[in-house]
Amino acid sequence: MSAGRDGPILSVRGLRTEFPTTRGRVVAVDGIDLDVMPAECLGVVGESGSGKSVTFLSMLGMVRLPGRVSGEVRFDGRDLLGMGARELRELRGRELAITFQDAQMALNPSLSIGSQILETLAAHGPAGSRRLFGRDPGQVGRAIEMLTRVGIPAAAERLRDYPHQFSGGMRQRAMIAIALVCNPRLLIADEPTSALDVTVQAQVLDLIAKMRRELGMSVVLIAHDLGVVAEHCDRIAVMYAGQIVELGPAEAVIEAPRHPYTQGLIASAPWLSDLTRELRPMPGSVPNLIDMPEGCHFAPRCPFRSDACLRPVAMRTAADGRQVRCIRPEAVA
Repeated sequence: MSAGRDGPILSVRGLRTEFPTTRGRVVAVDGIDLDVMPAECLGVVGESGSGKSVTFLSMLGMVRLPGRVSGEVRFDGRDLLGMGARELRELRGRELAITFQDAQMALNPSLSIGSQILETLAAHGPAGSRRLFGRDPGQVGRAIEMLTRVGIPAAAERLRDYPHQFSGGMRQRAMIAIALVCNPRLLIADEPTSALDVTVQAQVLDLIAKMRRELGMSVVLIAHDLGVVAEHCDRIAVMYAGQIVELGPAEAVIEAPRHPYTQGLIASAPWLSDLTRELRPMPGSVPNLIDMPEGCHFAPRCPFRSDACLRPVAMRTAADGRQVRCIRPEAVA
């Protein structure tokens, strides 16, 4: 059954990912509920180790044993967690695509950029074009077209180049071309600018926004920079210690954060629009995922904590639709 035009393209309920270790059980993703709507850009932010990347790797069946994933993940009505490995592998790359933080590590150093694009087309392209890659002029033309669309000059010549012959920004563009060559309906961009300088960061983010408009696809933009998601995303999900603690429209979350952790992130981040603003770092550190606090995960660092925070805290929905995992009355007013 396909999702309706007005319904979410990706729907997640109760997603949980655990890793057994000799020291105990690591709960990397702890009960995530999330929807991604058609053609929207959802930003997912949080400190390193908050579970952002693992959440979406879990959805795509990319968590290896002994990791255990449970819950419900539906893409266009189809149960991703219930799919076999072959069916899921065919879906990834064709309708679902992901780009990783480090393009140099993600790209195969022993294959040319063109071969990697053509390999994706051969595996996931239209049925009539799934031939041995490199022998179909239509596939080669498509590869050149994609490299051109992502802003790589002299694309026909650069097809023969290897990843080490591209700059960091060009490698990131090439990885985006590989991800988008089959016109996926959902792109998960995992920290796409983390290893790039500021100028190239802006170019890559503008490119993703441009491709989103042209292809009409949904985008999940995973980042640790609130400024990045504020500029490019429709909604923001803030993650902390494996949980979503705040979810709402990007402008509302940035201008009037309701969870103490979101407030702390914004207070500790520099803003070019106000260079005189005093930065206020958050006290404490992210909890050990093996020894998580019994109640609110953020309670040990929260200036507003009370005895009620020692019990598990569920997400609460405010009148404006904003969701917050906090018991403070002002947080959900």
